[in-house]
Amino acid sequence: MATWPATVHELTQRQHALGELIPEPWQPPANASRIGASFICFERVHGAGAAGDRGFAGAAVTHRRQLLAGVSVSGPAGGPYLPTLLALREGPLLEQAVRALPITPEVLVVNATGRDHARRAGLALHVGAVLGLPTVGVTTRPLVAQGAWPVDHRAATAPLLLGGEVVGYWVRTPPGAKPVAVHASWQTDALAAVQVVLAATRRARTPEPLRRARTLARTRRACALTG
Repeated sequence: MATWPATVHELTQRQHALGELIPEPWQPPANASRIGASFICFERVHGAGAAGDRGFAGAAVTHRRQLLAGVSVSGPAGGPYLPTLLALREGPLLEQAVRALPITPEVLVVNATGRDHARRAGLALHVGAVLGLPTVGVTTRPLVAQGAWPVDHRAATAPLLLGGEVVGYWVRTPPGAKPVAVHASWQTDALAAVQVVLAATRRARTPEPLRRARTLARTRRACALTG
């Protein structure tokens, strides 16, 4: 099982190793009933962020628009903010939140990239490897992959390419809204990732479980900073 490295060197080595692995592929069932998500935010600080900043992670499991379970946790950031190395700062707290869920999700949506990464192992992929869960990344924009936006109707997609490989898709959730970047991650290819996101999205731009996890994390932060 993958773990969370403590140094930049250890993490880059681990990312190279994870990026080269080909785990057993997971395909979404016809009616996925437990789609989970995790989201993390931090206290407002000066600068990009340092080790020890207070972090607040939320995790949720939904079925359609129904919340089946939701939790939030808090703790210190494991490292400073470093692009492409978010696992140092965020990984352990995200893991703690997901493991605190009383219901195990079938698949986990993470607010991070997966194969769209210089070493093909973004945080969404690393979280899945540590937890032993299929994961899908969802972000507002790609990290290093490139691709044009899809046409403006629900479920329209356009590939995100990195070195000629499809590592994700732009996905238009509701028409009229900006598309989200959907990333192949742990045990999921790009098409499976799109299927999960569309199954978890209704009227909002963001998948329902990720919206719930985000609310849980931000609510815990607000309570901590005002209490």
